[in-house]
Amino acid sequence: MNTLASMLPQETVLTLERLSRLSLHGLLGRAERVIHEPWVKELLDLEEAERDRRSLKRRIDHAKLRAFKPMADFDWSWPTQCYRTLIEELFSLHFIEECTNVVLIGPNGLGKTMILKNLLHQAVLRGHTARFVRAGDMLADLARQDSSSALSRRLRHYVAPTLLGIDEVGYLSYDTRYADLFFEVVTRRYQERPIVISTNKAFGQWSEVFPNAACVVTLVDRLVHKAEITTLEGKSYRLKEAEERAARKAAERAVRKAQRAAADAQPD
Repeated sequence: MNTLASMLPQETVLTLERLSRLSLHGLLGRAERVIHEPWVKELLDLEEAERDRRSLKRRIDHAKLRAFKPMADFDWSWPTQCYRTLIEELFSLHFIEECTNVVLIGPNGLGKTMILKNLLHQAVLRGHTARFVRAGDMLADLARQDSSSALSRRLRHYVAPTLLGIDEVGYLSYDTRYADLFFEVVTRRYQERPIVISTNKAFGQWSEVFPNAACVVTLVDRLVHKAEITTLEGKSYRLKEAEERAARKAAERAVRKAQRAAADAQPD
């Protein structure tokens, strides 16, 4: 086959490769008769575009990202601490190739989830599979499985994607059973597929998240063995938006009140 391919024009070889990759065996078997027809390239272009579109839709649906703001809306000036260079570098997605975890640490309302979802979305656009899940939802889902075989199948749901995003680690405390399940997910992905985690707790406080769990030290060790860790600090941006909205609404009400007072003062 290689010898035959070397004797054919490069354009013909590429067309044959495309027919094979798309599993268009009917055309491939009649390649000698149809390969130079102008409609063949148009057909291949249409088929590849449609398959790419459907593949992207499947990956987006499976990622479960739901609504999120794009990084263009991220206010870099709001956090008092934010390693912008590192965060922007993460969007090259080299950390996926290097199987490096990403850990976003910081208090509520600084955009950790926004960054996490945008990283997963970018991975999906680049052809990777991804899944977003809140820590509590994932652990409750795994804990519901009523047999070892069912648990094994469900674990694959979180182990299979190229990139797994686990949000809100640390907002709740979990018992030993949940700690073991979290450890199982991390262990099965360890050095094979990266995880992006957002948490409001430094690793030294994870014993509060998983109290009495013997696996916490090993769990953290495997997460940080190869990891990009960045900390955001500052006041909640959501609180800032809420305060701005309240001030805006108060100003609007004051204007309406003044207008009504002026109208009432007008003589009949």
